[in-house]
Amino acid sequence: MAGKSLKKFEEIVKRFVELKDTSELMIDLAYSALLLNSKELAEEVQKLEEYMDKLHTEFELLVLSSKFKKDEAKGFLGLIRLGVVTEKIADAAAQIAEVVLRGIEPHPVLALAIEEAEETITYARVAENSPLANKTLRESRIPEETGMWVLAIKRGEKCIRPKPDSRIQAGDILIAAGYAEGEEDLKKLASP
Repeated sequence: MAGKSLKKFEEIVKRFVELKDTSELMIDLAYSALLLNSKELAEEVQKLEEYMDKLHTEFELLVLSSKFKKDEAKGFLGLIRLGVVTEKIADAAAQIAEVVLRGIEPHPVLALAIEEAEETITYARVAENSPLANKTLRESRIPEETGMWVLAIKRGEKCIRPKPDSRIQAGDILIAAGYAEGEEDLKKLASP
C-alpha cells in the first residue's frame, strides 16, 4: 500500500473507531439515563445521536471517495456495513433515551429490577483537591479502590468515553457503574 493509500486507510480506521466508541458510549449513557431516570443523560444521548449521524455520513463519504484498487476496496465493504450497524446502535440508544425524555413512568418490573440490582450507576464530580485530579484513569485505580468503573467523563458540554490513558481533570463529572457499596467510596475519592 503506497504512502498516500496508507494514510487514507489509517484515517478510515480512526473514523470507524470513533463511530464504534460513540455508539458504545451512547448505549451506556442511555441505560444509565433509564436507570437514573436522568433527563440530563438522556439529552446527552440525543446530542450524541445527531453527532453520530454526521460522523457516519463523513465515514461513508471518506470510504467511497478513497479510490482504492479493486482488491483493496473489497475489504471496505465490510467496514461500511459495520458503520451502518454502529448507526443502528446509536438510533436504539436514542430510542431508549426518548423513554426518559417523554417522562414515561418506568414499568413496575423495571423499577423492581433497579431496586433489586446489586449494581448502581452514579455521578461524582472531581474536586480540585481530589487525589483523582490530573491522573489517568489507569493511575487512579478507581475499580480497585471502589468497585466502580467509569462509563463516561462529562467535561463541560461533552461526554467522553474514557480509555485507560484518559486524564481526569478537576471539574469533570465521572459517570460510573458498579456495586452499590462502592458508590460512597467513589464520591469520597472524587470530592474528599
